Order: sequence, then structure tokens, then C-alpha cells
Amino acid sequence: MVDTQNMEMDIEKILEELTLEEKIKMIHGCGLFKTEGVKRLNIPSLKMSDGPMGVRAEFKNDEWTPAGNSEDAVSYCPSNTAIASTWNRELAGKAGSILGEEARGRGKDVILGPGINIKRTPLCGRNFEYYSEDPYLVSELVVPCIEGIQQNDVAACVKHFAVNGQETERLWVNVELSERALREIYLPGFKAAIKKAKSKTIMGAYNLFRGIHCCESSELLGDILRKEWNYDGVIISDWGAVHDTVAVAKSPLDIEMSITYNFDEYCMANPLIDKIKDGSVDIKYVDEKVRNILRLMMRLNMIEYKDGRIEKCKDRKAGSYNTPEHRQDILEVARQAVVLLKNNDHVLPFNKKDTDKVLVIGENAIKAHANGGGSAEIKALYEITPFLGIVKLLGGNTEVTFAKGYESSVYDEGNNDVNWQADSLKSNEENVTDTCNDKSEESCKARELREEAVRLAKEYDKVIFVGGLNHDYDIEGRDKKDIRLPYEQDVLIKELVKANENTVVCIMAGSAVDMSEWQNEAKTIVYYPYNGMEGGTALAQVLFGEVNPSGKLAETFPYESSRILKNDEEAYPGRKVTDEEKQRMNAILTQEYKEGIFVGYRYYEKYNIPVAFPFGHGLSYTTFKYSDISIQEDEKNILVELKVKNTGDFDGYETVEIYVGERNISEDNPVKELKGFEKVWLKKGEEKTVHIDIAKDMLIHYNEQNRRWELKNTEYIIYAGSSSKDIRQSKVITL
Repeated sequence: MVDTQNMEMDIEKILEELTLEEKIKMIHGCGLFKTEGVKRLNIPSLKMSDGPMGVRAEFKNDEWTPAGNSEDAVSYCPSNTAIASTWNRELAGKAGSILGEEARGRGKDVILGPGINIKRTPLCGRNFEYYSEDPYLVSELVVPCIEGIQQNDVAACVKHFAVNGQETERLWVNVELSERALREIYLPGFKAAIKKAKSKTIMGAYNLFRGIHCCESSELLGDILRKEWNYDGVIISDWGAVHDTVAVAKSPLDIEMSITYNFDEYCMANPLIDKIKDGSVDIKYVDEKVRNILRLMMRLNMIEYKDGRIEKCKDRKAGSYNTPEHRQDILEVARQAVVLLKNNDHVLPFNKKDTDKVLVIGENAIKAHANGGGSAEIKALYEITPFLGIVKLLGGNTEVTFAKGYESSVYDEGNNDVNWQADSLKSNEENVTDTCNDKSEESCKARELREEAVRLAKEYDKVIFVGGLNHDYDIEGRDKKDIRLPYEQDVLIKELVKANENTVVCIMAGSAVDMSEWQNEAKTIVYYPYNGMEGGTALAQVLFGEVNPSGKLAETFPYESSRILKNDEEAYPGRKVTDEEKQRMNAILTQEYKEGIFVGYRYYEKYNIPVAFPFGHGLSYTTFKYSDISIQEDEKNILVELKVKNTGDFDGYETVEIYVGERNISEDNPVKELKGFEKVWLKKGEEKTVHIDIAKDMLIHYNEQNRRWELKNTEYIIYAGSSSKDIRQSKVITL
């Protein structure tokens, strides 16, 4: 256990023994995923790994080539979008614990996650790595996740700080936004990660913030992170996010990492030694970075200082990976991440005892996804696909037939570059992935697959389509041009539903997709995010009634791309920088968040824009009745209490969502905002009283003129609902 009283004194003693060259080696990468230690003093290197969905496979130290190890296969964890879809704090903690324990088991000190950037637009290719469009939901889930990671003597590295909302020109897009939007939407998750969860490291973002690259920003890293939040942990750059030696040396960033192999030429390597020797940079900046790194090593039980020397700490947790317990927890997350969007005529659940034969259609039914997505890729121990999950569940008495219906390779997207890292820092103003449209030379094969699936659909009572996106679209480094389904899936789904009106449509994606072409015709729609190694098992269990679905959308599903952020040309991906901007910033685009705080459901509700499925939406095989809402107050909290009863025929979870809005809605405020939730298990016929406390300071808004938080109103409505639109109870309160 680290002796916090003496730790700072020990750090100063160690600092005195280090040479300039040794200090410099500690603050930049000497390999693709590690810093260099100081053997003379027994200071180890700091070993890191991606990522958000499991511990990434080993690479050679100085080459983006797999090391070829046999022991680096790990548990494939559900994505952060999946974790958010559970609306379950306990499961977020379990997911974090798995990630931390497996990282430690693989000998890692820092796991590069979780990613918590706000889903400002569903076009962002990296959204599957993030939680939600809502800062409160992000904050509530990131805290247990980080706590779960760090209980294993591994540092979480929450990312990407901050306002990192797109992949298009991700290194060269400057983000401008109001101070209110920054404070109310984009910072709360990071503040919770730092102040509540005590994240031991944090990663700076690629983009520029108000004209300065985030990893060199004194405003973000200094004024807010270090001073306002009193952060003394380690700040790590995103890989290749540092551009200027003097600027980064004087910034609070501690460790520079990149994707190139010229480690001694990094900005915080030999160039920094030169700047210190010529007097451009004071050594005090380097000393502060080394202090933070040594402090991290002590907090992780990597080292201890005894009798004037550094020793390896012998009681550090060893970790483990690929355990049965991990697989069981991953399955439970996956089960609760499945979202039932629509279920007219109670098509689901299927009764497996009455199922003689089933037709499963769609490439995603058989496609594995663990090895894609960019830095989220991993070498999975195994991955249960939906088709395998269905076959396993039904057993030998049921005939299960598969038809592709569509095939991504027919369209040759060309997005499967194995060594995508090598080009990931290059400027590319066209790095947007278009959806697939019919191409004459390919349409013949696509038509054959579609016609076969439609013909078979007419012959089966139970038809399950499994489609959506894959890591050609949900991928680091590329955004989507729109949110339509690729590979002509809309055409296929429309024809399937016409051929068999009870076709169950299952869509996998890391963010919202457009279902408008067939949403009204399809009776049953199921959404599930990238759901880990047991994702196919979980989906099968939901479809055949062994699990009652309880997932809720953590983001709004709009009808189409044109209804996102008013879709003016500057809303995404940004405008070309002006001549004036070129003189003062190293950017290609400027992205102005003109919508301010009106992101996600806040935007759609404020401007009365209909959506396909609202934030927080998710059905169950049972029904729930809300009643008897009551509100009490104490000095600091609003105490909400209501009864919830399971009035249907299945046991199940219900997530009670509490929103708060002004009774007389101000022009500059949302209609309502999520301020509380609780997920409760109810047996059929059972009634429980749900208690949710809302801190009164959660109702305040940021006043940019006064630069302070203020309560702008006194009369509020407390809404209790099953989604942001499905409000079951409400009550007016006066503060």
C-alpha cells in the first residue's frame, strides 16, 4: 500500500538522482505502447494497451505488425455503447473490472479507455467506443467503470479530452464552442472521471480547441484539469497528437506517444533536450512531468522507495484473463444491452418448443467483429455470432437455415487496411465512408443473394434478419457520410417484410442508423451494439424468450441524416479555416458547435423534430405501470419517490428515467434533461417503490456573462418515464 504521507518526499529524492537524459526517456514513448524506464535506478517502463473492448494483441515494439504471440487472446468485451444501453451502473463496474483485471493479467500498467466523448452526431465513425449523447448518463456509468478498472492496480486512461466528436480531419479540425456548452455538455463526464472516479491517467485529444491542439492546451490541461479539478495524475497524448516541442514542454502533458518508430525524434525526446540546453525550456517543466509519472507508478504499486532505493512492489495484484467469471459477466452485460425497439402483435418472443425450423438472414449473423474498428480491435479468445448463438440455443431438434441476403465483400469498400495506423496521422479531407449504393458491375451478385433470401422467407414461419453496420463503418479514422444502412440492406429488408410480415429485423451498430424506409412496415425491430464475445448468445436468448430485453437507447435515433444538428454545411464536418485562422492555428477545418447545449434529445425536443426512436427508449416483453409519484426536499436534494408495478406476464427489468425541466421553458434552456435513473427487477405482478435523489445543484446552468453557475428558475416539472418521450408521471415543484 502506498504511504501517501511520505510519497511526495520519496518522489523528490528520486528526482534528484535522475539525469536530464533519464528524465526525458520517461516522458515519451520508446516503443509503440511503452515508455523507457531507468534501469540504473530500478524505474520500470510504463506499459500501455488499447483499448475499450479488451486488451489489444501484442505488437512488435517498433513496427505495426502483430508480435505473433499465442498468449494474447483475451475476452472480447461489449462496447461502451453496449454498456450504456444497459443503463446499469453495476454492470458498468463489472465491465471495468474485467478490463482492468485482464490488462493487469497481460502485464499492462495503463489501459487506454474508457472513451466517453459525447455523441454529438451519429456520423462519427468512432461512436461505438463512446457511451451516449447525454452527459449525465455518461457521468453515471464512467465512474463505476473506472473504479472497476483501477481496483486491479491498473490505471484507466479516460479519453479523449476534450470536444473530440469526429474523425474527419481529426488532427486538423479546430473546435469552437460556447463556454456554456463546454461546461454543461462536454466536460461533465470527464469531471466525474477525475473528481469522483479518480482516474489515474487521462488522454488528450487529437483536435484543436479554440485554436490550440488539445495536447498543448494550457486552458484545457492547465486551467481546467490541473487547477480547477486539482488533478495530479498523468496526462498522456493521443498517439501522434503532439506537434510543437516548446508548447508541449510547457504544457501540463506528461507523456508523448505516437505511431511512428523514430522514438528519439519525438517532440518530447531529443528535441526537448536541445531546447533545455539552449535555454528555451526550463527543466522545471520536465521535473513536474516526471513527478506525476513516479506518483502514478507508486499508486499502481509498481514501485516502492525503501532505504534510499527503488524496489519492485511485491504485493501488486497479478490480474488474470479469460476466466469463466469474466465470460459470465460479459454475457450479462450483453443480455441487458439488447434493445427491443418495436414488437407489434407480440411477434417476439419466439417459443423454441414450437419452433421446427428457422431462417436466419444477413451477413452480420455470421460475421465476427472483434478484430476490427481501429484501436478497439482485439484478438478474441472466441466470439459467438448470432447464427451460432441461435443454433446452440435451439439444438438438434430445430432446422436452422442461413442465407446471406447481402455480402459486404460484393461492394469492395476497401476499408480493411491491416496497418491503418501507418496512415492515420495524414490529412485527408475525404476520409468519410460513403454508404453503398447499387453498382452495375456488382448488382448481379447482390441481386442473387437478395432474391434467394426473399424466396426462402416465404417458406418459413420464423424469419430473423441480422444486419446493420460493421467495422467498415464503425471505425477509427473515418466518419460516415450519412446514417443509411450499407450494402442495399434497405431494399432487402423491405422485400423480406413484404414476403413475410413477421420477419424480425435485428440491427447491430455503434450508433443511430436510418430505418425510415422500412420502419413502419416491420413489426419487430431489435437493436444491439457490438456486444462482445457472448453477443450472439445474448441475442438468441432474447429472441427466444430466455431473457426479457431491458436495454434502453443511450442516444436518439433520428429518421435520417438531414435531421441531425440542422445539417447546415458548417455543422459537420466543419468549414475551411479562414486566412486569418491560418495565421494563428495549424488547422484545416473549423467546427463550430453552433447548436450549443442542444445536442441529441435536447435538440430534437427543443425544435419539435420527430424522431424514429427517442432517447431512453426500449421495450420489454412485459408491461409496467407507474403511480403515486411524490416529491420531497431537503437542503441539498430533491427526493423523488414513485411506485412501479409489473403488470404483464414476464419477469423483467424496468429503467425508471427521471427528467427535469422548467415549468415555463426559457428560450435558452432545454425542454427537459435527464437527472436520474434507476433500473429495477420486478417479478410479474410485483410492485416496488423506487427512490431517486436529485441534487439541487444539478438544476443550475452556466452563466457565461458572470462565469458562474446559477439557478435560472424556481418552478420545475419532475418527469418520470420509460423514455424521454414516454412520460408516465410528472409533478410540479417550486424551489
